[in-house]
Amino acid sequence: MSGLPHPSDVTRRILAEAGSDATVLMSDGSEAEVRVANNTVTTNGQRRSRTVTVVVFDERPDGVAAGVASRSGDVDIHELVAAARHDAANAPLATDAAPLVGGPGHGAESDEVPETSLEVMGDVLDSLRELTARAESRGVTLAGFFSHALATTTVATSAGAYRRFTQPTGSVQLVARADGGQRSTWRGLSTPYFRDVPMDELEADLYRRLEWAQRRIELPAGRYETIMSPSTVADMMAYLYFSNEGPDAAQGRTVFSTPGGGTRNGEKISSLPFTLYSDPFAAGLECRPFVATSASSTTESVFDNAMDIERTDWIRDGVINDLRFHRAGAAEAGRPRATPGIDNIILEAGGTASLDDMIASSERALLINTLWYIRSVDPATLLLTGLTRDGVYLVEDGKVTGQVNNFRFNESPLDLLTRATEAGVSELTLPREFDEFYRARTCSLRIPDFNMSSVSPAS
Repeated sequence: MSGLPHPSDVTRRILAEAGSDATVLMSDGSEAEVRVANNTVTTNGQRRSRTVTVVVFDERPDGVAAGVASRSGDVDIHELVAAARHDAANAPLATDAAPLVGGPGHGAESDEVPETSLEVMGDVLDSLRELTARAESRGVTLAGFFSHALATTTVATSAGAYRRFTQPTGSVQLVARADGGQRSTWRGLSTPYFRDVPMDELEADLYRRLEWAQRRIELPAGRYETIMSPSTVADMMAYLYFSNEGPDAAQGRTVFSTPGGGTRNGEKISSLPFTLYSDPFAAGLECRPFVATSASSTTESVFDNAMDIERTDWIRDGVINDLRFHRAGAAEAGRPRATPGIDNIILEAGGTASLDDMIASSERALLINTLWYIRSVDPATLLLTGLTRDGVYLVEDGKVTGQVNNFRFNESPLDLLTRATEAGVSELTLPREFDEFYRARTCSLRIPDFNMSSVSPAS
């Protein structure tokens, strides 16, 4: 990164300064973003950042403690290591202790840290100018957010490991409004490199959905057969993923706990063959394939830094298969291996129907486009509440016949999988509420009795 020492130089110097068991993590970030409002680009900018974290391990007669210190920019290595040592000296014994991950080292240390810029979005921004001009002529107002980032993570351990990975992340989000906001819809997608972004398809779909909303229909709260778009399913599956913490489940605190103690691993939860998994090497959804964490938690451990990550099936063929554990937690629970977090989610059930196919086969149903303001109500059942937004449509006799008012909903993502009667084809999507979880591939779902608990005035 411009003006800063190369990661390999910094890690070597820090490990030499530490002189004992230690781990170094570096995060180099480069971001570019553009905001659009009222058919006009309002802001754009670029940012660069670096964070360096040192974990020092203090060996004691009865165990080991971990001390952590982080600084930004071009760090004072002596001060940083001293701060980590001070933290370790005052820290309690670690309950997640495990041998540090060793070499051989990985990655090309001579490579420079890549940076992004607004130029990466050039083709998309050119299309955006034409798109906003057409919207203006049609009386439609567009707003949106376009972002691209390169996050380079470097991990080095005193045991000899050296890992580095650059994560490209990008998204395109557009909201179209007409009739003073009475009609509105959202479309978004993730794009790691901003190549071949289908702006024409996005535009066409926005206008199709605005056409659907020409007729306004007021419906009361209640349970409705509902088709969930891939984006809404991704939002709910993200909450399911973040709740699958093995130690918490074993202690009876989550939806994955059994009443008598223990976890629900091995329990069949759906007649449909749902597989929910994460895989750092999934095509189009590639993500960091090793552990990099600056703080221990119930599922990740600073002792595991630089450890390889492999595909994990959280649910397999409709059966709860695995929960998240670090190495020490997995050993304590008798699990065959550690299953740390992975930065993507994939839900599939072998379905082949597109969203349009599911609409065409519906006698009467609601179609929900996006979810918003999702919050937890009851962790023990993973009951969530939230709002629909920018498009709830009524489907009658295989066609969308109008736009319905928004609702507040109360649902559990695990219950949705249990009650689903149809799953469509799995496709790349962008969750809107959890849009930081860019790497997702999910299917549309048909839920026979989705709980729209109250009418919402949101627009």
